Amino acid sequence: MLLAYHQEKLVEAGCDEAGRGCLAGPVFAAAVILPKNFEHPLLNDSKQLSDKQRFELREVVEEQALAFAVAQVDHAEIDKINILQASFLAMHRALDQLTLRPEFILVDGNRFKKYQEIPHECMVKGDGRYFSIAAASILAKTYRDEYMDNLAAEFPQYDWLNNKGYPTVKHREAVLKHGFSAYHRRTFKVSDPQLSIFG
Repeated sequence: MLLAYHQEKLVEAGCDEAGRGCLAGPVFAAAVILPKNFEHPLLNDSKQLSDKQRFELREVVEEQALAFAVAQVDHAEIDKINILQASFLAMHRALDQLTLRPEFILVDGNRFKKYQEIPHECMVKGDGRYFSIAAASILAKTYRDEYMDNLAAEFPQYDWLNNKGYPTVKHREAVLKHGFSAYHRRTFKVSDPQLSIFG
């Protein structure tokens, strides 16, 4: 079972992002403030869950959270400021949209850009340690997946229904064959999958 909070007396927001390693599409981030007594036996790092479980848990989070928000930074902005800064910006945008102001921020990972004057702590693998970060990971992941699914019909050659823009072999082969779409990140290197067998 994950932990309900890190700071018992402060209003705590968990933050996480999805899509940082993708070749195409935006990076999404979410911020979630849960009640201190929140618990759920299935809520965990979104990568450990099935699609069905993620969407079921999204409903639970959105119903029970004291506040939540989801934001994105698109491919063009990513190319301008780099993916690390874009991830921070997406989290800041999500925090901006919260209807309840947090007093402390828990961030998944090992780096973060300070948000206003609110103290924060980075948590490596935090989405497998704290409910609020796990909840944020689920919102970011499901909202991004829906976004990529909507684009997939327009660009079927990239197989986004199955890879969501991540650099799978099929996706990289499609980019090498068809070139970039309007939604690809131009600053991301796309290597030939065949070269990996010699690495």
